[in-house]
Amino acid sequence: MIHQIQLYNTLTRKKEIFEPLNAPHVGMYVCGPTVYSDVHLGNCRTFLSFDLIFRYLKYSGFKVRYVRNITDAGHLEGDRDEGDDKFAKRAKLEQLEPMEIVQKYTLGFHDVMRMFNALPPSIEPTATGHIIEQIEMIKTIMANGYAYEVDGTIYFDVEKYSAAYNYTILTNRNLEDMLANTRELGGQDDKHGRLDFALWIKAKPETLMQWASPWGMGFPGWHIECSAMSAKYLGQEFDIHGGGMDLAATHHTNEIAQSEACSRHQPAKYWMHTNMLTVNGTRMSKSKGNGFLPGELFTGNHPLLNKGYSPMTVKFFMFQAHYRSTLDFSNEALEASEKGFKRLMNAVSLLPKLVANEEGTIQIDGLKENCINAMNDDFNSPVVIAELFEATRIINTVYDGTAKINAAELDKLKTLVNDFVFEVFGLKDEESSNTELNEVLDMVIALRKEAKENKDYAISDQIRIGLQNIGIQLKDSKEGTTWSKN
Repeated sequence: MIHQIQLYNTLTRKKEIFEPLNAPHVGMYVCGPTVYSDVHLGNCRTFLSFDLIFRYLKYSGFKVRYVRNITDAGHLEGDRDEGDDKFAKRAKLEQLEPMEIVQKYTLGFHDVMRMFNALPPSIEPTATGHIIEQIEMIKTIMANGYAYEVDGTIYFDVEKYSAAYNYTILTNRNLEDMLANTRELGGQDDKHGRLDFALWIKAKPETLMQWASPWGMGFPGWHIECSAMSAKYLGQEFDIHGGGMDLAATHHTNEIAQSEACSRHQPAKYWMHTNMLTVNGTRMSKSKGNGFLPGELFTGNHPLLNKGYSPMTVKFFMFQAHYRSTLDFSNEALEASEKGFKRLMNAVSLLPKLVANEEGTIQIDGLKENCINAMNDDFNSPVVIAELFEATRIINTVYDGTAKINAAELDKLKTLVNDFVFEVFGLKDEESSNTELNEVLDMVIALRKEAKENKDYAISDQIRIGLQNIGIQLKDSKEGTTWSKN
C-alpha cells in the first residue's frame, strides 16, 4: 500500500499532501556536489537527508528515479558570474589538469557516501557530459526572448522575465529590494541589468575548460546545468527538486527562471530544502575556521573535536534533528549520539537471541504505526528514533527475562527493526561486521564452558569478570551462553 505523505514545499511555504504527477512513479532531482574540493558536512547532511527520503519513498511503494548531478564545470567563485573558475583555480594550485581534479574529488565524494551507507542515485549526470543539452536550452531561451548575447557571452534577462513571471516565487523576496541592494555592475557593464546572470560564458585564451558553441568558444554558467539535466532525465515537469537552503536564493531561483523561460512552466511541483549546520551555536563555515570535513570528524583530527566518531554515529546524529531544522555539532551532542547509537545496535544484536513465549503480552503494532506516521509527516526522523528507543527497551526487557513476547509479536519486532533501522535509515552495525571479534569471543565462551564442565569455577568467573571489565556482558541460559556489549 502506498503511504499518504505530507511534505513541506518551499514553493508554497506549507506542508502539502504528496501527489506525484504520474504515481506510483516519482522523479526527484537533487543538486549534487561541486567536485573541486572535498565534500563538506553541509553537503553530506543534504545528501543523507535525501537518501532517507529516497529510501522511504521506495519503502512506501513508489518507483523513484533519483537524479543527483555532479558539477564539474562552470562554477565560478561568485554566484553572480565573478572570479575565477573553481576547477581551473584548484588545478593550477595542485598542478593538475582540471579533469584530474574532477576525478580526484568525485571519487572522494563517492567514498564518503559509501562510508555513510547512502544508496547511489538512479542517475548521476555530469555538467561536462551535457554541454549539448545546455547549449540547446540556451538557444530556446534566446528564441523566446529572455536572453541576449554580448561578445560571445549569453546573459539571462531577469527584468524582462519578471514582466511575465514571478522571479522571486521560491523565496518570496521583493524584487525592487533586490535590485536596490545589488551593487552596480562595475566591470560587468555588458550586462543589461544588475540581476542578470550568465547562461554561457566566453572563454579567455587561457581558459582550460572550454567548448564550441554557436557564440564561440566558452563554457556554461553554473545554473543552466541543473535545468538541462533535470529536464533530460525527468521531463520538463517533475515531482521533487531538492538541495540545501543556501541554494534557494540564487541557484534554485535561477533554475526556475531558466526552465520557465524555456518551457513556459515550473520545473518541479515540490521544492525541498535542508537547513544549515552550526558548531557550538555558530554557523559552520571555512572562513570562521569552525568547519570540519567528514574525514576529520571520523578521525577526530581537528582542534574542535575531542575524539573521532564513526560514520554511522554521525549519520544517526544527523537524523536526530529534522532535516528542516538547524543541526548543531558539539562534542557533547556527538558523544550522546554515540552512546544512543551503540545502545540501539546492541539491542539489535540481541534480537536473534530472544526466545518467544506464548504467554507474552507485548504489542508491537503501535510502534510501527508511530514510525510510519512520523515519516509520513514530512520525514520526521527524530520521532522515529524515539520509537526505536522504545523498541530497544522492549528488546532489553525480553532479553533480561523481565517481560515476555509471543512469536507473532517477536516477528513484528524484527520486521520493525529491519524496516526502519536498516532499510529506511540505512544504518548498519559497524561492530558486528568484525568477524574476528565474534570468532575470538566464541572461542573464549567455549573455553569458559569447558572450565565449568570441569568444575573450575575460578577460571570460569575470571573469564566472565575479565570480559565484563572490557564491556562484554555474558548471559547464561539453558540454550547456552550469549554475549552483548555494555
